Amino acid sequence: MKLSVSSSSNSSGSSGPSGSSGKAAADRDWFIPEDGRKQLAQLFAKLPNPVVLDVFTDGDAKNAFNGYTLRFAEDISLIVDKISMNHHALDSEEAKRRGVTLSPTMFVGTGETDPALDYRIRFTGAPLGEEGRALVESIFLVSLRQSGLTETSRRILSELKEPRRPRVFSSPGCPYCPGQFMHAAKCAIERPGLVEAECVNSDEFPDLSKKFGVGSVPHTQYDATHKAIGLMPEERFVLELVTLKNAEELMREHGMEPGHEGHDHAHGAHGAHGMDPEGLDVVETDMVVLGAGPAGLSAAIYAERSGMKTVVLDKAVVGGQVTVTPVVENYPGFTDIAGLKLVEVLSAHARQYATVRENEAVHEIKIGKFLEVYTNRAVYLCKALVFATGAQWRKLDAPGEARFYGRGVSYCASCDGFMYRGKRVAMIGGGNSALTDALHLKNLGAEVTVIHRRDSFRAEKALQDSLAREGIAVIWDTVVEEVLGDTVAPVEGAGGDGKEAKAAGTAPAEADAGVVRGIRVRNVKTGEVSELPFDGVFVAIGHIPNSEQAAELGVVLEKDGSIKVDRHMRTNIPRIYAAGDVTGGVRQIVTAVGSGATAALAAFEDTQNPYWKKKGA
Repeated sequence: MKLSVSSSSNSSGSSGPSGSSGKAAADRDWFIPEDGRKQLAQLFAKLPNPVVLDVFTDGDAKNAFNGYTLRFAEDISLIVDKISMNHHALDSEEAKRRGVTLSPTMFVGTGETDPALDYRIRFTGAPLGEEGRALVESIFLVSLRQSGLTETSRRILSELKEPRRPRVFSSPGCPYCPGQFMHAAKCAIERPGLVEAECVNSDEFPDLSKKFGVGSVPHTQYDATHKAIGLMPEERFVLELVTLKNAEELMREHGMEPGHEGHDHAHGAHGAHGMDPEGLDVVETDMVVLGAGPAGLSAAIYAERSGMKTVVLDKAVVGGQVTVTPVVENYPGFTDIAGLKLVEVLSAHARQYATVRENEAVHEIKIGKFLEVYTNRAVYLCKALVFATGAQWRKLDAPGEARFYGRGVSYCASCDGFMYRGKRVAMIGGGNSALTDALHLKNLGAEVTVIHRRDSFRAEKALQDSLAREGIAVIWDTVVEEVLGDTVAPVEGAGGDGKEAKAAGTAPAEADAGVVRGIRVRNVKTGEVSELPFDGVFVAIGHIPNSEQAAELGVVLEKDGSIKVDRHMRTNIPRIYAAGDVTGGVRQIVTAVGSGATAALAAFEDTQNPYWKKKGA
């Protein structure tokens, strides 16, 4: 396997090989573990065209990320002949040509010198966390020389006339960040002369993050003034990239009714209607599962093994709430496993059987001879439909919460926790999620205080014991009355014109919206009101079922908004089932998996022996 590595600097301007195949590779002190190398070798085995990784570092030996990035890129370039790597100094002519000022920086491209033929896909910071997924996908798309954008996105992007450089700020633990950045990377491949996509590790470059007011990730900075928070649908991302305006009204101009399909930590997804089915692919299948969390993936496995061809659709990414669970300690067979790792296990198993499609939101469902499921990419005709749509985070509904969302208020400790190392944070809640997140934040180096409205936790005893063992402070019998913050002056180059831009269905996220400085709380027993200083406020006070689309079909809901089901996970409408957190209950991973299996088995039985026909006989 051949390695092409070169170095360049201002002083010499020369380049030459620094690695080779054969014995050099065999004797190499690998940075990527052996199992990881084997997986990448399989993934990259059929790359059709060359890919070049250009790495820029400043030579600072104290910056460990320089070495990590360089070794990581070198390892990748050794895996397959189609990938090569060049190493450049930060003061080189090549760095000046590309406008590189931060170390480490990595570009993924074709190696062409003509800007119209090369792709400008930039990783600022070491892509060793969740960003690594985006790096792998970028390599694939660059090798294919295809963007992978939908026809709608390509049509919108064709209207772009001016250069764009969307920056997506991420963190190593954010499962939603790779998806948001890939929207930008695909645009860079589709319009190589106009778009440069940049993924910025917000933890490695806190000053740059502060400049653009990054308080929650993924944070997308389209230009100096327009920004968005959260994982957005592809078409909406492209529309905002082209227009630099809020997409709500603009989507209607392009024939799309806006919903809030993107992940935004705080707000749920609401279905959009009126999508013109003309030109959409028609897919016939036995079952469609809405939601790719544990319940949905389990349903897919059991349905396929029963002989039912199944498609799983998720508006965001695979895994649901589990993806942002730092550690899972109560799933049988795993005494201690990261939520993302458990998702990988479940997802890999499900994909052996079923088709799983991410970032594909459902716009409309119709009931007829077949159940018809409409997305922006296809119409699915099926015999059975399972709602495994999960639940969204419940908000405090306190003054200041929406204003400071993304500026100190967060609902995702896994996504945003890294930005609060060494800072004071409040964890609001008393259940398993709240205590798990509090322990995670403590482990990251934050100074954590748990605030709970009762005098005892409802979380598992094991979590309570861990909280006490870690010495995390608790304030009992207390509710949040208001989130407090300071208004800051606009930062030059970061925007902030006072306009409220609702990004991805979230609260305004302008650079001058302010930053959290604390909370006003009230003791529910004494009535005493006080102000407590905090740099961040994390909220985990329960969930609201994502049952809107089911309700629109006439599915009966419980008083709390969860879908009402029988012991077979059947709803009141024949051929429609529900499983997981959307049905309420204890909301545990293991029970979600069980309910998904039950729903699939019931659907299979009902397609063979329809119970509704027996009732009508």
